[in-house]
Amino acid sequence: MSPYRTERPLRGLFRTAASAVAALTLLLGWFAATGSAAHAQEAPAPSVAVPSAAAPSGDSRAVEVRGGDVLYSSIGTRCTVGFNTRSGSTSFGLMDGRCVRGASNWYADAARSVFVGVTAGSSFPNNDNAVIRYTSTAVVFPGEVSLGAGGAQDVVRAARPTVGQSLCHTGPVSGVRCGTVTAVNVSVHYPEGTINGLFSSNICSDRGDVGGPAFSGTTALGTIIASSGNCSSGGVTYYQPVVDLLAIYGLSIY
Repeated sequence: MSPYRTERPLRGLFRTAASAVAALTLLLGWFAATGSAAHAQEAPAPSVAVPSAAAPSGDSRAVEVRGGDVLYSSIGTRCTVGFNTRSGSTSFGLMDGRCVRGASNWYADAARSVFVGVTAGSSFPNNDNAVIRYTSTAVVFPGEVSLGAGGAQDVVRAARPTVGQSLCHTGPVSGVRCGTVTAVNVSVHYPEGTINGLFSSNICSDRGDVGGPAFSGTTALGTIIASSGNCSSGGVTYYQPVVDLLAIYGLSIY
């Protein structure tokens, strides 16, 4: 088993019989940030300067970030939120430690114009997790998991999985997929070390789904950390139990 992570210018030329030419050029840019951070290490949260948070110009709708959504870092990486969590009145996003490594500031959009928060801690390989502290007051952080196409699953509690339990997970590449828990207390081996205490499912996932949430109804179970195979040929996915992550950082599902 080898787990892996991871309008040409619209130029309207309008002529009238007696007037000069007026031109309007509109260019929409989509800047996709991709990158990998394959060697995350346990480290304290860096000291960072927090950018001001602003909603996108001309859009009065609140920006929302849920579990399963992608955040974009100031160094070019893009990582998936597992679950939104809370400690007191402060909200945090659980993420993947390898992906988060080296990044400080996080944004809700690829253009990095909607700031959401900062890295508050990360760990790899003893665990494979990280936590983002949400600091923006211009962004809403529901305690839900995004299901795509505007759908969402509310998550209100966390529990340890049991063999045979039904579950679903969601990733930005493979989307929402469902199956059953096949084993608990399993290990995944990396050159940097071994991660123990994981669970597995018979659900496939693809490169780029790492960090995605796994849940059973309204119960949070874990976050994707590795897989073998893929969703073209089938495979196995491995997860870090979310109850362990909550205990590490002193957080709770809401």
